Amino acid sequence: MARGEHHRLHAQDRIQRNRLRIAQEAARLMSEHGIRDFHRAKLKAAERLGVPDTQSLPRNQEIEQALRERQRLFQAERQPQALLARRLAAVEAMRFLERFQPRLVGAVLDGTADEHSAVCLHLFSDSSEEVMLFLREHGIPLETSTRRLRLDRETSADYPVLTFAADEVPFDLTILPRDGLRQAPLDRIDEKPMRRATLAMVEILLNDVESDSPRG
Repeated sequence: MARGEHHRLHAQDRIQRNRLRIAQEAARLMSEHGIRDFHRAKLKAAERLGVPDTQSLPRNQEIEQALRERQRLFQAERQPQALLARRLAAVEAMRFLERFQPRLVGAVLDGTADEHSAVCLHLFSDSSEEVMLFLREHGIPLETSTRRLRLDRETSADYPVLTFAADEVPFDLTILPRDGLRQAPLDRIDEKPMRRATLAMVEILLNDVESDSPRG
């Protein structure tokens, strides 16, 4: 093998090993410290590992895979319990917010939620004030912010976000216009339309869990 080819293969091997190390460290940071932003987690992981090479940054899918593997190995009991609690909380909240046609998104839907995870819902109303008033009338204290979502490869927009906690479970509500029901924003992991679930779909998820549970 020519020396140049040997160096090229060695460099590629180093990049792959660093990508794996960063993905695993990013998954640890997300799991142990509650970091939910993939980009932030990978940058922090690269800094902690002393890997400045941007070629070594893993894709979000690689971090999600490492997170699932870490949960399987180290949180085999705790993580499924936290996930179930959040799916139950999601069903209760979606029934309560039915007039805003809620859709479950994020880690609680895809199965990677843990004790740090919020129940993330998309609500649909042409007036964010209508949603805030509804919640405040029911005595729910809110924190407000905005979130930028990508609608397609060229278009992004900012949307109101309401956060609160109920029974120690955090909730994260993004308010989109009613026509946002037609097309989901792009997912931060694979840049495809975000997976969203109706109340009926989440109830099916819960029924599947209950049917798989051992009976005494």
